[in-house]
Parts: sequence; C-alpha cells; structure tokens
Amino acid sequence: MVQEVLMGVERRRRWSDGQKLSILKEVGCEGARVADVARRHGLTRQHIYQWRTHLRAKGLWRGDVDVAFLAVETHEPCSPTGLPARIGSVEILLGNGRRLCGVEGLAETDLMHLIRVVERA
Repeated sequence: MVQEVLMGVERRRRWSDGQKLSILKEVGCEGARVADVARRHGLTRQHIYQWRTHLRAKGLWRGDVDVAFLAVETHEPCSPTGLPARIGSVEILLGNGRRLCGVEGLAETDLMHLIRVVERA
C-alpha cells in the first residue's frame, strides 16, 4: 500500500467578497453551470450556493435583479432585411449595441436570463 505524505502547512483559502462576486457572476456565462464554475476554481458547488446566500444577506448579491428594464419605443416592425417582420416579434436594442430578437409571450424570467446572457456576451 502506497501512502502520500503532504508536507507544509495546509490552510483554508480566504476569498474576499469581491472575489466571491466575480466567481458568482461566471455562473450562466457561456452556459457555465454552478458545477463548472466550482470545478474551475477548485471549489464545491456548496461553496457557490453558500456564497450566494451570504452575499445576498449582506446586500452585495442581487442575483437576477441586476437586469434593468428600460422604456420601450414602439414602431412598425421590420426585419433586418427591410421586409415586414412577422407579427408578434419583438426586437430589443441593448445598451452594449447588441440586438435581441425574440418572440412575444416569452416568460419574464426567461427574458431576464436571455438579456443577462446577451449583455455579457
């Protein structure tokens, strides 16, 4: 039987609130799941969930609330080709200059998630 002996002092890593926030913001970017982000940083999924709870209690993590909705200007719908768009289509011009085209009737939570992903892309 082979045993490994670890030399030196093993300590717990300390993460600042800023580091935790940065790591939490990676979840959902480019499809990254909690498990993916945790693995990338040498953490467990439970760390991510605990950090969310802890930072939310401190008022530092708002989760889905970081999506802001702006006033909407309506006009005759048209497609990028200049042809009339299909009825029920929605086009949103985001602050970063990207355009989000979707279907009317998308659930609010799905729309918020979609906007957050497109803004970060």
